[in-house]
Amino acid sequence: MSRAEGRAARREPSDDAIVLGVLDAVERNPSLTQRSVARDLGIALGLVNAYLKRCLSKGLIKIGQVPPRRYAYFLTPRGISEKSRLTATYLIDCFAFFRQAHAQCDELFQMLAARGQRRVALVGEGDLAEIARLLARDHLIEIAGIAPAAVDAAILGAGLDPLGPLDAVVVTALQQSREVYAAAVKLLGAECVYAPALLRVPAAASAPADVGER
Repeated sequence: MSRAEGRAARREPSDDAIVLGVLDAVERNPSLTQRSVARDLGIALGLVNAYLKRCLSKGLIKIGQVPPRRYAYFLTPRGISEKSRLTATYLIDCFAFFRQAHAQCDELFQMLAARGQRRVALVGEGDLAEIARLLARDHLIEIAGIAPAAVDAAILGAGLDPLGPLDAVVVTALQQSREVYAAAVKLLGAECVYAPALLRVPAAASAPADVGER
């Protein structure tokens, strides 16, 4: 998995994404260490061990011995085929996410501009925040900054305070989205808090759910 793909996977590594990461790591470096794989994929060392054992049991990789008294992992023909399948699926999923996020953020910023809410903060770092930040320029929306996601209103407020006066905030946290949205509403009021519909927060102010799903 490339660095760019790794950043996209930060959304929340799925079972298939981890298997793909392990297979890719084995193909790139047969003499890899489990610790290096854990670091690259951002998962626990024990989880890497479990996935390597799973790949071995499924015949996706095999172990060979290399001097001095060390072991190396190699992809089997079945492993190469599975890596190709997972790569195609992963890239399709990434493209679908980008297209949906792009369409929903675009419509959301149109709505904010129409309401005169032009100075906006994003809440939650990650891929969705980066997409929103880039799209805001097309609508003359000023992104004051990206505040850390927090499920506690007081902590969230502390993260937003340095950004100065705001007309609205857009939740872009991909984890605990509902709780982050609720904290923002408690802090600022529902009329100032928005979220793309793909986050599935119960928000009347969110972009329409069918945007980007046509």
